[in-house]
Amino acid sequence: MKTCDVAEIVKEIEQAYQASDEIFFTDPDRRMPNRNEIIAILKDLRNIMFPGYFTDGAQSAPADATYFVGNTVMTVEARLRRQVELALHFRDGGSKGCESIEAEARDTAAALLCKLPSIQRMLYKDIQAAFDGDPAAQSKEEIIYSYPGFFAIWVYRIAHELYMLDVPLIPRIMTEYAHSRTGVDLNAGATVGEYFFIDHATGVVIGETTVIGDHVKIYQGVTLGALSTRGGQRLAGVKRHPTIEDNVTIYANACVLGGETVIGEDSVIAGSAFVTESIPAHSRVVRADQEIAVSQAKGRPQAVPPCLEIIE
Repeated sequence: MKTCDVAEIVKEIEQAYQASDEIFFTDPDRRMPNRNEIIAILKDLRNIMFPGYFTDGAQSAPADATYFVGNTVMTVEARLRRQVELALHFRDGGSKGCESIEAEARDTAAALLCKLPSIQRMLYKDIQAAFDGDPAAQSKEEIIYSYPGFFAIWVYRIAHELYMLDVPLIPRIMTEYAHSRTGVDLNAGATVGEYFFIDHATGVVIGETTVIGDHVKIYQGVTLGALSTRGGQRLAGVKRHPTIEDNVTIYANACVLGGETVIGEDSVIAGSAFVTESIPAHSRVVRADQEIAVSQAKGRPQAVPPCLEIIE
């Protein structure tokens, strides 16, 4: 067996560092945001909006709401401002001075905090949508505490505001955190209206340029995606994903693809449907070619509905 020369291994890896634009840990001016800090910021924001739910039994809801909210908001502002500053240095450090980046980070953190009341109101509507749409929900508290679809939505609501403020890296870090926790890949760039509900959650993909109206409900495995991404970076900024109008329901494993595809209001897309063209309002879309075949061992008669085919 060939013996490894450690010195040679180190030399080759260092050469790879020098040849790659992606390796920058030796450059003090190119530091990325801290993922753990960003997750901690999300948790602080969640505690502001839903106090007492996520303290792991260590404490109940705060008795003095004014002090608790004020103190937590100040903590979030300082932490968020630092992470935004790092993200901006990573993207713009070569073209903007430190003072300019610090000012932009300060303004960005303040802008997000100013949005918190409206984000909270949106989340309360999302909770109501889940409660109204799921007969298995025993309480709104259950939805806040345990529903993966709602978890993905509240992270998205925060990340989307930062995306709209043109913050690099951080919105993606946030939504990928939710993706890893829930199986919902909801891009921060998507536009999502009020009373949004993702039932069961797992396997949902919603692309960056998707537009979703109010009172929309989707189930597990739904993809709102692009027809093709072969153009790569040339497609950046182009409307690639569908528009879903108000009061639409999309059932499990359906795919709706394409930037010009519009699902008209008050429509229903059946499970496993594959839609690449616009659908007028008040439509019902189903698969017309579904067939079910039942196979059973000989000598074992079994009653089978007449609509099914038996294969022996």
